Amino acid sequence: MSEGSFQSLNRVTLIGRLGRRPEMRYTPTGKPVASFSIVMTLESAPRDKERGAETDWFNVVAWGSLAETCKQTLSKGQPVYVEGRIRTRRWQDTSHTVHSRAEIIAYRVFPLALAVPHTRSQSSSYSNLEEESS
Repeated sequence: MSEGSFQSLNRVTLIGRLGRRPEMRYTPTGKPVASFSIVMTLESAPRDKERGAETDWFNVVAWGSLAETCKQTLSKGQPVYVEGRIRTRRWQDTSHTVHSRAEIIAYRVFPLALAVPHTRSQSSSYSNLEEESS
C-alpha cells in the first residue's frame, strides 16, 4: 500500500429470519438473481420500558449458483445467517423521480437450525463469491 492510500471495508453479517421466500429472476444474459428479505427483532433490556422491541428489515440479493440454492432451500420464517456487502442502488422512474434502495449483496448464506446452537458442521453452507458484472 502506498503512502496516503486507504483501504475501505464493506462487509455485513446478519442473523435473522427470512421475511419472504426468495424470488428468482434472470438477467438478460441468463444469470440467476434471487431477492429476499431478512427481519431482525432486537428486544430492549428489561429495565428500558419505554423502548420496547426494534424491528429492522434488510433486502438481500444473491447471484449465480448461490441464488439458485437459496431459491430451492430457503423458506419464509427460517433462521438464516448472511454475509455480504452493502450496495445502494439508485434509479429514476418515468416521472424523473430519483429513488434509492440499500441492499445486502450476499456472498455466503447459512440456514440455521431452530433451537440448536449453530456450528458450521451442523448446517449446510451456501456461498458464492461471484458478484454481478454490471
